[in-house]
Amino acid sequence: MPKHFLALLFVLMASLAWSQPSQKEKLEQRKAQILREIQEKERMLDEVRDKEKTVKTQLQLQTEKIQLKQKLINTTEKQTKVLNNDMYINQVNINRLKKELEILKEDYADMILKSYKSRSEQSRAMFLLSSKNFLQAYKRAQYMKQYASFRKMQGEEIKQKSYDLLSYNEKIAVQKTEKEQLLKENQQEKQELEKEKSVQQEIAKAIKKDKKQITAEIKKKQQETRNIDAQIERLIRAAIVAANKKTAAAKAKANPKTTTAAETKATETSTKIVLTPEGQVVANNFRANKGKLPWPVEKGFVSLPYGDQPHPVYKSLVVHNSGVEITTDQGANARAVFGGEVISVMVLSPVNKAVMIQHGDYFTVYQNLSSVNVSKGDKVSMKEVIGRIRTNGDSGKTVLKFTISQNTTYNNPAGWLFNM
Repeated sequence: MPKHFLALLFVLMASLAWSQPSQKEKLEQRKAQILREIQEKERMLDEVRDKEKTVKTQLQLQTEKIQLKQKLINTTEKQTKVLNNDMYINQVNINRLKKELEILKEDYADMILKSYKSRSEQSRAMFLLSSKNFLQAYKRAQYMKQYASFRKMQGEEIKQKSYDLLSYNEKIAVQKTEKEQLLKENQQEKQELEKEKSVQQEIAKAIKKDKKQITAEIKKKQQETRNIDAQIERLIRAAIVAANKKTAAAKAKANPKTTTAAETKATETSTKIVLTPEGQVVANNFRANKGKLPWPVEKGFVSLPYGDQPHPVYKSLVVHNSGVEITTDQGANARAVFGGEVISVMVLSPVNKAVMIQHGDYFTVYQNLSSVNVSKGDKVSMKEVIGRIRTNGDSGKTVLKFTISQNTTYNNPAGWLFNM
């Protein structure tokens, strides 16, 4: 194999080796986060059992816990793959060092043998004295000096490579132990997962005994959600009309001769905001931060993702979510994900308030607040606290519902929030 190809291969493997620690650290952080979420689910399950809550709530928490267990297993498997890559690279280095050491030792042994044959001082003196002239004698003396230096250098290189080989062998031994531990952990988690599924099945059986009542509760909740979505959409449409009227009036005042009544009416009845230059800048900035926006809570996890999902027990029932539901700690605050203007503070029910913030032609809504810190017309900045999230008295859960829409079109928040 050409030398330059071997060198390139070694550089590529070294680059991969350097990239692995960062990936390993991310996986360790993700694993720690999942473990914290599992512990939180276990705590919530214990609270539900202690307070003799409904089996419906138990099933929901148990389902979320199973999902987290599966994520933990997947993360551990990814860790094992990363470790396998590290071990492969180290093994390649070991094989390379062994081969290099073998060649070096053969060359060194051959050199020592030749030195032994010409080891006497008399032989070296005769080698110099037999020179035809002074220049040849000088070159021979330099050769003998370089030969001795080269032999010493080879000895040091053999010593260093032997040390490197020992270091790689120790490293791969540690990695093998780590891999065995990961595999053991994964096997234990799989066994725990099967136990959790058994518990889930028992809870599901209990729920099915009262299917009619629970189905009615689910449908009622879904209808409430649809009513709230419709109420929010009406508010967004009203905000669009108000913004467009303001824009049309400003345009008519600035250019009364060029603005027709039809244009003014079309602007006022549009389902999309006609952005002013200032509004366009805000919308562009918001859009430029897609995938980098902070979470609307300081810490938590997604307990209900965006879109339609089948109910965990009654597969014929579809649970719709226009945003994401994020479970957090009791007493937690909701915070703005981006700078904007509060255009509405809504009272959705006696115990459920919501705040709507406009960012150009984008709107973010924060539902299930027990108290609100802002008022209509307020300017808010990124991560500013806008209210406290309500804790449900029955389930003991503190959940924020968060939505993002462009005009009246809902977006999946997972594509906007950082690391969701």
